[in-house]
Amino acid sequence: MSAPSRLGRYPVRRRIGSGAFATVWLAYDEHLDSPVAIKVLADNWTGDLHIRQRFLEEGRFLRKVESPHVVTVYDAGELADDRPYLVMAYADQGTLADRLELSALEPAQALTVISQVGRGLTALHDRGVLHRDIKPANVLFRTIENSRGSQVVAMVGDLGLGKAMDMSSRLTMVGGTPTYVAPEQALGEGLDPRADQFSLAALSYYLLAGRQPYDHKTLAAAEDPEPPPPMDLASTGAETVIRKALSKDRDDRYPDIESFTAALVDSLGGEMDEAPQAWMPVDPELTQAGASPQRTGLIDSLPPIPDAARRRRTWPWMVAGLLALVVGGGGGWALERAATTDRSLDDATGTISVTVPEAWTAQVDPDQWIPTEGQREQPAISAGTRSGWNTSADPAPGVFVGLLQGEKLPTRVPQHPDCERSRSPIFDERDGDRFMTVFFDGCPGADLTVERVVQVNESQLLWVQVRSDDRATANRVLDSVRTSGV
Repeated sequence: MSAPSRLGRYPVRRRIGSGAFATVWLAYDEHLDSPVAIKVLADNWTGDLHIRQRFLEEGRFLRKVESPHVVTVYDAGELADDRPYLVMAYADQGTLADRLELSALEPAQALTVISQVGRGLTALHDRGVLHRDIKPANVLFRTIENSRGSQVVAMVGDLGLGKAMDMSSRLTMVGGTPTYVAPEQALGEGLDPRADQFSLAALSYYLLAGRQPYDHKTLAAAEDPEPPPPMDLASTGAETVIRKALSKDRDDRYPDIESFTAALVDSLGGEMDEAPQAWMPVDPELTQAGASPQRTGLIDSLPPIPDAARRRRTWPWMVAGLLALVVGGGGGWALERAATTDRSLDDATGTISVTVPEAWTAQVDPDQWIPTEGQREQPAISAGTRSGWNTSADPAPGVFVGLLQGEKLPTRVPQHPDCERSRSPIFDERDGDRFMTVFFDGCPGADLTVERVVQVNESQLLWVQVRSDDRATANRVLDSVRTSGV
């Protein structure tokens, strides 16, 4: 899907994500000099009055609430083709699902997220609105500035299943995510805030125990859940609190979410991370309209790239299924040459080209590589500031680009434990090529390492690894990669 140039009065930068009912775009509010997220109803649902009404209700429900822990709706409108859209706060730190792809939360971090989500739900309940679909993908994170500097706050988002309580007191449409849904909701009974409490307790179990309380595949399985397995927490009091909120009979739960979160905080000694730091880098171009090759998701693990002396060796330890690697892309990716200090390089087959700083051409290898045991040789090229630039023993700035077999993007890229920070994966699409990018900061030898995998056609992936002393150079090299004849 190509990006529209504008949505209403808002210039569009890129797509953030899409689902069955809507697509979300990152845009720029020129009047307020701020990035915004714009959610647009999918065109195939424009004529469905029920879906359209649910979409508009989400905006109305969110607009009723004034809380830093509920996604804010700033504006609403309608496109020329009659599709409605909502203009919302931009969650620059992604979702809880994104964050959990990086690593599990520490107990103090988990408690902070649970408490903030609880405040958001309480704000909704105070305005007579139920969420009905609390899960990691619907917990969003946003960076805010205050007297303590930058800090990340959790927000409740996506009220696609939200209902006013006076509507939910009668029989309503059954919906929700089976793993987190309350039994009464799965049964289609009238609901009250204790249904959201059950979902938050299921999320709390997951964050603190590191596993889901239930493995329900369908809503029918959630109608009569068995007690979840032991959480094996150091604090038996915390497990008791969570089990009470997960009671099958809603009358056995806490009277409200505030009581539940207060009891949980108290059972864990009240230790919370009150000023969590951002884990994704601030994009310096957030207030610039126009397409940008970044932002949103994760992959199957990829192997370390070979140095020139080992290029023709296979990697038997490169797991089957890691096949999808990162970067750049198919025909049509722009090649930018940065004055005379940059140099354009081609691989031996003429399939891949990349432009790098002249200093990165001290060691150039245009020969093919064998990605895994049993695969044939594939086009590849590497260039760096010295021999061994891509080794863990003596890392330095450089780039590797190689093709490999793969029918879809992986879920993880190679990890770099020596780097100080791993950013949340970004999934996007450009010129018809889907790709994923992950940034690592504070790396030895070269401060920034970037992994990118691009789906260039139905059976091939393109993997790019860049090591650079600065992000501007890394972005320039990433954007310069192009392929021919694939």
